Formats: sequence, C-alpha cells, structure tokens
Amino acid sequence: MSDRTIEIRPDKNELAAAIAEALEQAVDAALRRGRNAHIALTGGSMGQELMKAWVARADDERDWTRVHIWWGDERFVPAGDDDRNDKQADDAGLKKLGVPANNVHRMPSSDDGDVAAGAEAYAQELAEFTDVTAVGLPEKPQMPTFDVLMLGVGPDGHVASLFPGHRDQLVDRVTVVAVQDAPKPPPTRLSLTFPALAEAREVWLMVAGEDKADAVATAFSSSDPMECPASVVGGQVSTTWWLDTAAASKVEQS
Repeated sequence: MSDRTIEIRPDKNELAAAIAEALEQAVDAALRRGRNAHIALTGGSMGQELMKAWVARADDERDWTRVHIWWGDERFVPAGDDDRNDKQADDAGLKKLGVPANNVHRMPSSDDGDVAAGAEAYAQELAEFTDVTAVGLPEKPQMPTFDVLMLGVGPDGHVASLFPGHRDQLVDRVTVVAVQDAPKPPPTRLSLTFPALAEAREVWLMVAGEDKADAVATAFSSSDPMECPASVVGGQVSTTWWLDTAAASKVEQS
C-alpha cells in the first residue's frame, strides 16, 4: 500500500471543492496519457457534496466519452430507491457531467434478480474493461485499474460495504461480493472486495463530521481489517485521506 497523505479543510463544503479540483486534474491526466479515465464513486453525504462540487467546476470541453463511472458498493434495493448510491449521485447532478449513459456503470438492483447474480453480473462488467496490462495475469483481478477510487468511512470504520468483523472481508477470489447480512441497513448489498479495491491507482478516503473522528483515529492507529477496514485500504500510487477539521480532530499529526 502506498504512503498515506492527509488533506484537511475547514468544513465539508471546502473539502468537497478541494476534492473536485483534484478529481478534475486526475481525469485530465488520464486522458492526456491517451487512455480512458475510470472513476469509482462513493455514496453518502460526502459523496453527494463531491458530486455537486464536481458538476459546478466540470470542463464542458472535455471528451466525456472517455470517462467511465463506477461504484465501490451499492444497496441492493429497487432502481431509483433513495437508498441507492447511484440515485444520490443522480440527484446531486451526475447526469449534468456529460458522461454518456453507457459509461455510467451502475450496480444491479433488486429488480434484476438475486444479489448473488448481481455480484456476478457486475464482476463480468468490470472484466470487460480490464486493463491490457493485467490480461493474462491470473493473480490480478479482471477489472479496470481505477484512476481514482473514492471511499467514505463509516463511524464503525467500514469502507464500501466491508464491515468490521464481517466474513465478507475474507472474500478474495472475486472482485464483487454479495453481502446478505450487513450490520447496517439495508442488509443486502453489493461491494467490491479488498483485492478489487487494491487495484486502484489512487484511493481517496473522504470523511467529514465529528461523528467520524473516532473511526479516522482508529484507521490511523490500526492495521487490522477486522477491527477497522479503512485501516488497510490504499492505492497503488497514492492514498489520500480527505478530512474536514472535525473528522481530523483525533488524529495525532507531526
């Protein structure tokens, strides 16, 4: 895992604006290198604030046909349900970005069948976009290498839908796991696995609010995924913790 960088802003709004600026730079850097940009979004209030900030500053001249949007996890409820991360992103302005609908890779909903089939279907969709550098390497997950993977962190330290002490953390031979008894409602979810998360070039953990301060502090002091899943995720190139002042309040810094 790459070294950890901390970026702190006074509040959620300024934090979202700073992340949006960095995201624009990351997308453009990928496009300048002549490849598509693959971005994995997160949900929750921080994910929504980021989407609003991204839409506000997005470049209309960018070739959005070369940008792909994914999710790290999703609540397995009907399409259009307010609990779904993709619905929250839509409400925050995702469709205003200009990314073609076919490039927005939504996780299956409960309308599509059972959750196990949904996990397999999303894993197959990921595999269709496998980087050429990973083809033929059996130890590598068959999926795109995300340029940026964004993750929220729960008060319990969970990331995506991988929860402390939960057996789904142990899944390591697939990229997507069907979560059927999550400790946080709704209990049925889809989530990328730890091996899939680890394929991202950059991992950005975005956390705001005093209620997350203990989880952030634990993530910085622990290396046990069963205690705190957020403590062990990181990118191949960089790992950035984007925090507001409240969320960073219990982290010891030099």
